[in-house]
Amino acid sequence: MASCRALALFTSSRIRFALYRRPWPRLSTPARRTFVAKATEYLPAYADYNDSQSTVRSSIAKICSRFPESYWLDIDNAARWPSQFQEAVAKDGWLGIMMPSEYGGSELGLAEATVMMQTIAESGGGYTASSCVHMNIFGLAPVVKYGNEEQRKRFLTPLIEGKERACFAVTEPNTGLDTLKLQSLATRDGDHYSLKGSKIWTSTAQVAEKILILVRTTPLEEVKKPTEGLTLFYTDLDRSQVSVTEIKKMGRAAVDTNSLYFDGWRVPVQDRIGNEGDGFKMIMHGMNAERILLSGEAVGIGYAALRHASNYARERIVFGRPIGKNQAVAHPLAKAWCQLESTRLMIMQAAKMWDEGFATGEYANAVKYLAGENAFTACETAVCSMGGMGYAKEYHVERFLREVIIPRLAPVSREMCLNYIAEKVMDQPRSY
Repeated sequence: MASCRALALFTSSRIRFALYRRPWPRLSTPARRTFVAKATEYLPAYADYNDSQSTVRSSIAKICSRFPESYWLDIDNAARWPSQFQEAVAKDGWLGIMMPSEYGGSELGLAEATVMMQTIAESGGGYTASSCVHMNIFGLAPVVKYGNEEQRKRFLTPLIEGKERACFAVTEPNTGLDTLKLQSLATRDGDHYSLKGSKIWTSTAQVAEKILILVRTTPLEEVKKPTEGLTLFYTDLDRSQVSVTEIKKMGRAAVDTNSLYFDGWRVPVQDRIGNEGDGFKMIMHGMNAERILLSGEAVGIGYAALRHASNYARERIVFGRPIGKNQAVAHPLAKAWCQLESTRLMIMQAAKMWDEGFATGEYANAVKYLAGENAFTACETAVCSMGGMGYAKEYHVERFLREVIIPRLAPVSREMCLNYIAEKVMDQPRSY
């Protein structure tokens, strides 16, 4: 099994070799390849992946094969954190797939990370599996870019090794998606800040040792622009100073989501990331990457649902024939595959563009919208094509349907994705 660090070395050496390799003339027309990633197979290979992406796919697939869907069904029913899976992913360095090598990471691209997250979700783990490692993949991008050397050493290494888990706290009960109206306030008090306020929809706070949190250090009414006065901290989640209350929800029971309340929470100045007041631009770095990653996860869930439904439709005999022989069953499944596959290809294009420095969010928002809609359609189609068995927990697809609602809602709604496209691409006046 390839480790993430070994893959990074292999990839960089191939690039160096390619730069100095003599170009040879083409001697014959290459054979044409045919390609269909069979919807009935477990984690099929994709011919459009390059060597690095294919290695990630196969290596992560081997890890996932040790955690069958029965594991994830049990985890979901018991609402139990999937610690064994997270430890398995961390063991070979995969949590640091996009992190700098000097801290134990592999410095691979967003495209490889997206392949990894799609594979995890597609294996049958869904958002339960992907969410337990998601924050480690993208969450500390602001620390990588804006943290000082001491902070990077102190924070990144234990996160990559899986020794520390992190959560991300931005949204507040009274502001929702209107991030610039945040009300939680940090007041400087010597070599500490005192934080007062609340957060909501903070995932993994029940198990996290660390928290990346955005609060105001200057009240909104005192700044010239709403983007000013927000400050980012990465610090210990001290439950003696922070009340953490779990929110019971529809799906993904094994990965907790919480509301936080704090008043007088003392956070060291040395845990502030970058300059005071510059927090908003810091969290924006990485937001497009998160949307692309989450889109890959959504598509992975859609493929997992289609795998179950496709196999069921071939094997289920009603009125003396497989139900998949009926176009009323087969055509919706085929349409769902077309939608998922076109979305997957656009996601990979978006990830490639991000890796090449494309900084704006048109493609990130487009794939976030498409993945949420098309993955939901795939899961709904799978449940309906399986009839009553699709509604039964033991057949898994109802779990996928409950979880796949997440990318239609978070971390940004589909409506806000369309708002961005309307404004930036269609040149329409801003509506909010």
